[in-house]
Amino acid sequence: MNSASSFVCLILSVLLVLGSSEAVPGECLADVDCPATASVNEIPSPVVDPATVPSQLMKLAELSDTKSSAGVTRLIFTDSDIAGRAYVRSLMEQAGLLVRVDSMGNIFGRWVGSQPDLPAVGSGSHIDAIPNSGAYDGTLGVLGPIEAIAALRRAGFKPKRSIEALMFTSEEPTRFGISCVGSRAMAGKLDPTHLDSLKDVLAPDNGTFRGAALKAGYANATTNTEDMVKQSSLGEYGTYYDSFLELHIEQGPDLEDENVSLGIVTAIAAPAALRFSLTGDGGHAGGQVMSRRNDALLAAAAITTAVEKFALDTGSSDTVATVGVLRVGPGAINSVPRTADMEIDVRDVIGPRRDEVVSKIISYGEQVAKSRAVRWSHEIVNSDPPATCAPKVLNAAESAARKLNLSHKRMVSRAYHDSLFMAEVTPTGMLFIPCHKGYSHRPDEFASAEDIKNGIEALALALASLSSA
Repeated sequence: MNSASSFVCLILSVLLVLGSSEAVPGECLADVDCPATASVNEIPSPVVDPATVPSQLMKLAELSDTKSSAGVTRLIFTDSDIAGRAYVRSLMEQAGLLVRVDSMGNIFGRWVGSQPDLPAVGSGSHIDAIPNSGAYDGTLGVLGPIEAIAALRRAGFKPKRSIEALMFTSEEPTRFGISCVGSRAMAGKLDPTHLDSLKDVLAPDNGTFRGAALKAGYANATTNTEDMVKQSSLGEYGTYYDSFLELHIEQGPDLEDENVSLGIVTAIAAPAALRFSLTGDGGHAGGQVMSRRNDALLAAAAITTAVEKFALDTGSSDTVATVGVLRVGPGAINSVPRTADMEIDVRDVIGPRRDEVVSKIISYGEQVAKSRAVRWSHEIVNSDPPATCAPKVLNAAESAARKLNLSHKRMVSRAYHDSLFMAEVTPTGMLFIPCHKGYSHRPDEFASAEDIKNGIEALALALASLSSA
């Protein structure tokens, strides 16, 4: 590739962050000398039975930590998670994949290509689930690639680069308070000391991630957490994977509302997580006159409305901010709130714009604490960089959509995914399918069999194209 073409590819990568609001019937993302992939027209068409993966998803959904309540709960390294992992592994083996598991519990199923020494093409997601969630978030992106590979085998395709289906460990933060543990480790972005310090909600007195992993049968060949994390690293950029493409439900309503079959993700938002702690003097609700109060909850309420305002003030729908946790003490109807602990999530596909919102929230929190005479402290728990998806992966996904005559549009992902960290180790993209009313992380999360079939067939073609490069 010459320097002029490299510059064009760079500009396109930046422009792709902006996404598009229109369905694209047949437009190529980048008609320039970017890294080539094989034409999907040269690849035999994979055929997916629309009943196969929905049936598998329902079987996986039966493996839940809570049997009596609605929805799926599957925290990392619980009995139901271990059973789910065994089910995923069995599907990989049935598909003829070479299976391995790393020290963090990430599971890989490889279809070995004709040139196995080349960096592979990967696709995967997670099966852990927050309490009372649905059957499709993450799980589609684990089972989908397995079926995509099976469909390519049936069609007679022979890959040059190996194609690998993945199941990432602990994408959800429910048990240990940190997202994307497995993919962070792969990308070399996981601090083992920090991981050791995290509280296990299922064993709050002395539980650790390493302890839970060992109990589940992982990390037995490691000496400590540092060794465990290090062994999972995929090394330098582009050395293990040549490219990565994650299939996922949209977790938003746009595709369904616009009757579009596929979303070609151009950028992945990343959150900054904040914790605020506000402390007043409290007192009896009858004895404390209004003029003498320094109510911690009122201070938190003022900050909460400001969080919304600062996100809206950017003028971008890609900036979102949420006060997802607010704990008030002592929690009695006849007591003036003495403490208020807040957890705030701020996301954007453009890092500097997100960080400006974070700065405004912290500055305003300080002002409120001073004006309401409450004591306060704050910390930035994490602040990961957003990711821009790679043109060659987007091109492969869009070409697949065109061959299948599926409507598609460019869009951003405001949700967090393992692809955010895979973008640190290889050119990465995401492929969305519609979900009912955009519902996710709730029991009535749903994607139709037809949309699942479309997504897997597009994924199969894209993976085949990337593997032929």
